[in-house]
Amino acid sequence: MKSTATLKDVARQAGCGIATVSRVLNGKGPVSAASRQRVLEAAQSLGFEFNETARALQSQRTRTIGCLVPSLINPVFADAVQALQAEVLAAGYHLILMCSDYDPAQEAEIIRMLIQKNVDALALTVSDAATSAGLMALRDRPLPHCLMFNAPAQGAASYFVNNASASARVAQAFDDEGHHRTGFLALRFHRSDRSRQRFEGYKKACRTRGMAEPLLLEVDQDQPDLGKQLSQMLRQRAQLSGIYASNDYLAIALIRAARALGWKIPQDLSVIGFDGIEVGQLMVPSLATIVTDPAAMGRQAGRHLLAALENQQHLGAENSVPPIGGLGFEFRPGESLGPVRSDMRSNSRAATPLLPLHHSKTALNASQEQ
Repeated sequence: MKSTATLKDVARQAGCGIATVSRVLNGKGPVSAASRQRVLEAAQSLGFEFNETARALQSQRTRTIGCLVPSLINPVFADAVQALQAEVLAAGYHLILMCSDYDPAQEAEIIRMLIQKNVDALALTVSDAATSAGLMALRDRPLPHCLMFNAPAQGAASYFVNNASASARVAQAFDDEGHHRTGFLALRFHRSDRSRQRFEGYKKACRTRGMAEPLLLEVDQDQPDLGKQLSQMLRQRAQLSGIYASNDYLAIALIRAARALGWKIPQDLSVIGFDGIEVGQLMVPSLATIVTDPAAMGRQAGRHLLAALENQQHLGAENSVPPIGGLGFEFRPGESLGPVRSDMRSNSRAATPLLPLHHSKTALNASQEQ
């Protein structure tokens, strides 16, 4: 049977005031070790349960933290969310998880909704941090928030990987194997600023190394006919000896599409991904990729928000100079990367860029007509 003990009952048994009991149970305010022990023993003996609603009313907090990510299909976001949740649960907070499906308009609506739900803080991955309407709505609010995966923008702290540096490492890996005519497979840039930053970093590194400018191949990851479109793209651009995919999910889909054409990986096409998801090591051929640590992003985001909540009176100063949490990465070799084919090597290095091809329905239909 549920206990009907009140704060007053606990105070009476512990021999102290109600204010002392409240400070102990809320974990806030000065209390001697002896008084704390008496209160805890009294509460336990009476079976007292401090109602969360009452706690929220007293502290003017909901004990909830909102989290927005694009999707849980890509395991990196699930890893970050799990680590974030572990941090906030240990501190007595609950996580409200939402997905934007890489849709900037839906993302802004979700952020507004979470603000209206009076969450105490927000951890976000947005489509484009520099232009995000949701981030703009948070800029002048005293609501702790930070970014995961996105580079810092609009005054928000962030825990992320330097996409340009990581992509330069991919260019080195291709160059070392003789691949100089390559492509970059990405989510459409308005849906993912990370993809754009990876492409820009890769293009710059290719230019520095004297490689041909990489061909940009944009797709929508959630298309039901993604495999078919990737196969058609490969048929039209058979002169590419290597493709850098902006995430491992796309890299794996690309390898499957190539195999559907009867191509061998890496003999006919080398593929490098980004993220380092576990399944990439289990597949045959194993996936060469950039390995990141999404769990570290989630943990650091959680610790940042909890520290901000603990020290909320200093939030104005903290947000004016947000800490930047750039995290490390490493290149993991895999069987999907091999030397360029001998018949492609002689013409593989070129000063002129490859012609662009965007895979919208219009572009695909036009190419069929030609």
